[in-house]
Amino acid sequence: MIGFYSDWESFFVLSKVKTSAKLVKEGKLSYEWAKSHMAILNNTISRLKKSKPLKGVTLGFCLHITKETSVLLMGAKELGATVACCGGNPLTTQDNIAAFLASQGIHVYAWHGQSVKEYDWCIQQVLNHKPTILTDDGADMNVKAHFDKKYKDLPILGATEETTAGVTRIRAVENQGKLRYPVILVNEAYTKHMFDNRYGTGQSTIDGYLRAMNLLLASKRTVVVGYGWVGRGVASRCHGMGSKIIVTEVDPVKALEAHMDGFEVMPMAQACKIGDIFITCTGMTSVIRKEHIMQMKEGAIMGNVGHFDVEIDAEFLLKKSKSVKEVRPNLDECVLKNGRRVYLIGQGRLANLVAAEGHPPEVMAQSFSNQILSIMYILKNHKKIGNKIITVPEEIDRQVAVDALKAMDVKMDKLTPEQVKYMNSW
Repeated sequence: MIGFYSDWESFFVLSKVKTSAKLVKEGKLSYEWAKSHMAILNNTISRLKKSKPLKGVTLGFCLHITKETSVLLMGAKELGATVACCGGNPLTTQDNIAAFLASQGIHVYAWHGQSVKEYDWCIQQVLNHKPTILTDDGADMNVKAHFDKKYKDLPILGATEETTAGVTRIRAVENQGKLRYPVILVNEAYTKHMFDNRYGTGQSTIDGYLRAMNLLLASKRTVVVGYGWVGRGVASRCHGMGSKIIVTEVDPVKALEAHMDGFEVMPMAQACKIGDIFITCTGMTSVIRKEHIMQMKEGAIMGNVGHFDVEIDAEFLLKKSKSVKEVRPNLDECVLKNGRRVYLIGQGRLANLVAAEGHPPEVMAQSFSNQILSIMYILKNHKKIGNKIITVPEEIDRQVAVDALKAMDVKMDKLTPEQVKYMNSW
């Protein structure tokens, strides 16, 4: 594990691994690879960078420190911002990316394998830079900015939120009447949740599970817990690999949709007895509990791709089992008191980021274009918005879609004058 604090000159090593120069080189190569596949974001940055619209602005990012994120952070720096960042999860930072970003003058507080205390400390260090705008993934930084008395006077103009779990928490803050500044829900942009949550998580979940277990998906019963945008993507991709899909849901409309999509729908109390592989996608706590785990088949494999490690009772598995041992990287074998062996990927944290590399760059280019444009929108309109939550303005969402089509060299039709007249006529 390596920690990079404040700047490249002041990093220190928490435990001895590769030389920092090697990490920087690896990180640079990964950054360049991602950047070469993120034309949408590159085009957005290129359009704006001449005027340096973020000059004098300090941005605080709490995101997964991956190669895709590095393109966003370097882009923000190109636009003139002072950038400080920390990881959005204790296990999802890629150390080579952290090293590369630190070498480029970005304030980095992140390393792979943090304790909860270290993770919290890193968020504090970013807030100590007194950021003007926050970009969050899961709302940990926003919650601290709202409820830690040390930060009640920070001059924050607004924030953006990247993921479903964070949206839920920010809405709770607003519902309690405690929201201190405007927040744009980037997760709610159609060009974010439609592509990032569905195609991005769908593919990266397959990647994470295969790296962790290296078993055949075809013929196995895969239980997808939750059928929101993430669940839809995961179910679709697992079905494409030949899995027999079972969906568990609490929302009648989503349950109906899963049924109409051709998947079995049943309660977890039933699914837990017959599933081979379990993937939680809900953003909700305790969806796979002790009573479910104790009824699972020998060899059942569990993992989570929701933001927080609260969906599976990992504490029961890792602390109350007869024995626990890591049998493959990011795969723990847990021998239950009934003698059955079950397996947990990534300690119940984000399997697609802990066991793999997260979303592909082409997908994140859309999400991060929404982020940059939303940051710009807050800078110009924070007073007009007030202390409330808004979704990404439609003009930004549509611009990202236009940029995406252009980057993919996809052309579309336009309405003729006759069609416009017809459309506007009663």
